[in-house]
Amino acid sequence: MSSIQVGRKCIKTKGRKAGQTVTITKLIDRNLVEITDSKGKAKKCNVMHLEPI
Repeated sequence: MSSIQVGRKCIKTKGRKAGQTVTITKLIDRNLVEITDSKGKAKKCNVMHLEPI
């Protein structure tokens, strides 16, 4: 779980945006983080749907 940190680049593995690079901007709890995509749009995301780069 230590690989999930604010500012870390990740790749989405599930959902509509699968394969896109995102950046973690905020830790909400142990299962959810807030991410921003390349367009700057912020969304909540499950940690299990991210793969750190």
